[in-house]
Amino acid sequence: MRNPSIAGQEMSFENSTSRDKHDSTELAVPVSTDEKGLVDPQYTGAEISGVDPKRVLLKMDVHLIPMLALLYLLSFLDRGNIGNARIEGLVETLNMTGPQYNWCLTVFFFTYCIFEVPSNLILKRLRPSIWLPSIMVAWGTVMTLMGVVQDFRGLLIARLFLGVTEAGLYPGVAYYITMWYCRTEAQFRQAMFFSAASVAGAFSGLLAFAIAKMDGVGGYEGWRWIFILEGILTVFVACVAFLTIYDFPETAQFLTESERAWVVHRLRYQGSKDSGQMVAESEHFKWIYVLYWGIVCPLYGTSLFLPSIIRELGYTSSTAQLLTVPIYITAAVLAVAVAWFSDRSGQRSPYIFACMCVIGIGFIICLAASAHGGVPGVVYAGIFIAVCGIYPAFPGNVTWISNNLAGSYKRSAGMAIHIGMGNLAGAMSSNFYRTLDSPKYILGHALELGFVAVGLCAVVGLSWNYTRINRKKDQIPVGEYSDAENSEKGDRAPTYRYVL
Repeated sequence: MRNPSIAGQEMSFENSTSRDKHDSTELAVPVSTDEKGLVDPQYTGAEISGVDPKRVLLKMDVHLIPMLALLYLLSFLDRGNIGNARIEGLVETLNMTGPQYNWCLTVFFFTYCIFEVPSNLILKRLRPSIWLPSIMVAWGTVMTLMGVVQDFRGLLIARLFLGVTEAGLYPGVAYYITMWYCRTEAQFRQAMFFSAASVAGAFSGLLAFAIAKMDGVGGYEGWRWIFILEGILTVFVACVAFLTIYDFPETAQFLTESERAWVVHRLRYQGSKDSGQMVAESEHFKWIYVLYWGIVCPLYGTSLFLPSIIRELGYTSSTAQLLTVPIYITAAVLAVAVAWFSDRSGQRSPYIFACMCVIGIGFIICLAASAHGGVPGVVYAGIFIAVCGIYPAFPGNVTWISNNLAGSYKRSAGMAIHIGMGNLAGAMSSNFYRTLDSPKYILGHALELGFVAVGLCAVVGLSWNYTRINRKKDQIPVGEYSDAENSEKGDRAPTYRYVL
């Protein structure tokens, strides 16, 4: 069970950070609780000598990650199952053309991008245990209603509202993880959470294969039951989530008082630990984002069209559903493995670059095999390789931006802007694989490869720029700014070091 409410909004992280901002340089106060019952994170190291870091991290992993992963699994399942429904007769039943189907995919990303930043700011003000399950109930309801639409306009409107309701989950959880884990621990947890997306791809194929057998039950086609049953499942899990999602470390009842203090303290001083000075992160808020369309385009291009691409290789609909499973399972395992090595090394860019090279190789194989023709197994292998690069690269990308934003408000909005702008690539990639280009889809594969090339350049450019800035900071004399001034500067402070 999650922690009970403590005087309403006292659950919010805001209560402690707003107070700590004014006295962030005083570290000689023993571990204690304030008049509201919240742990005061200003303490000396002696009071936490008995804290076992590995035990605390394990407790956090067990209590936080499984439910977050389940939420994202259902989110990705609900936004991507339209690809499974398509090969089960959705387009034919609703008398839609190829361009109309693509529009239904595209409009989702318009509202999804618009509402990501407001949702993250609301999450910052409210309790995650209320906000995240609430939006989950909303999108589960929309998904269920998608099963009863009667024409193109109905499906288009439903996809618009699905974008509104799902917008807050991924950026919200990605930010939420940074409020519990330090920079060198975050990608492994982001990957465990995000690997739910690849598991959703595999689960979606299996589930669609089984649900499609209900064709005719209650007078509904099989594709309608895919939407209805998966929507009902989402609402059910959301009701459970109200009771199982924790809020922030300050009020986590599964941690002891000293463990809560230890978690809060190390989060606040993580950015400056390599500089030799302990300077707290400020809550000063500025807007910043980094954009990697080179990962997002292939991500949504494959997740939305993979069943169709495989079917066009000459396989039946049921076989195409099942052939997506091994691709996504392998990608999930690789995502977690790459994240573990990345956290161990404390670096992001080398792993992102390597994964994007794998994506590029995969699409090169797809292009060559499609142009040659008559080798569906080689095209399938190319898609397999590309997906195995996409899913490890994406959490690395999101973790990299969160690692280099100091201050929880800046991180909250910055991550939402970054993810929101990145998801505009989904609006583009939903039009890459056009019906008129089937079965080879050469244009789609070529566009994906082009965006991967741009993404590779972005990785190199950002890594070079972060290295240049860190070297400039190394030349600034220690003590030129007071700790209070450095705290206010956040990630722009001379004591702050960007992760490469």
